[in-house]
Amino acid sequence: MNILIFGPNGSGKGTQGAVVQKKYSISHIESGVIFRENIKGGTELGKKAKEYIDRGDLVPDNITIPMILDRLQKDDCKKGWLLDGFPRNSEQAKALNEALEAKGIKLDYVIEIVLDREIAKKRIMGRRLCAKDNNHPNNIFIDAIKPAEKDGKFSCRVCGGELSARSDDQDEEAINKRHSIYYDTKTGTLAAVQYFKDLSKKKGGTPKIIELDGKPGVKEVAEELGKKL
Repeated sequence: MNILIFGPNGSGKGTQGAVVQKKYSISHIESGVIFRENIKGGTELGKKAKEYIDRGDLVPDNITIPMILDRLQKDDCKKGWLLDGFPRNSEQAKALNEALEAKGIKLDYVIEIVLDREIAKKRIMGRRLCAKDNNHPNNIFIDAIKPAEKDGKFSCRVCGGELSARSDDQDEEAINKRHSIYYDTKTGTLAAVQYFKDLSKKKGGTPKIIELDGKPGVKEVAEELGKKL
């Protein structure tokens, strides 16, 4: 079972990816990790990628895609894989699909977690970390995990511990920049999603497209995903 998963920052994409990985015993492959592994390992592709990164430039697809293909062909991906974080635009979607076809690798599913941009932004900015345990879920904009409030201050809904916000979660400019890439339906990530939807129609439903409403809680979204996979 080979899967691509899409969803904006704040949609719970990583969480749902982990659920799929555990349930189906497939590898959860994150594009950012592939870069770091190649650079740290000193591979030829990693060295080339590092040159671009050090200059502050985007790594071109003719370096990125071979790295991804190499990772998807490792032994731990023989039972299947779930690729997270790539492609990010329509050109990458086309190039990745052509590369997969050239290698005879079938793409079975494309999962899209659909979430309104403003809701996604609030979910990021509403996240709070518990001083006692970072695994205690708290978000001031999600009713199901909204922290306790007293005298205008929030405390952990699980243990009552002190809460804080990560600085990058409050960087509205950075969040908007990432979301502008994702929600771009002409050339951005949503255009990549559309590429695979069009491909599925042309190929009689392959890959199978799964659209999920990202508004409900993690458990509800996971249950819906389980029904459709």
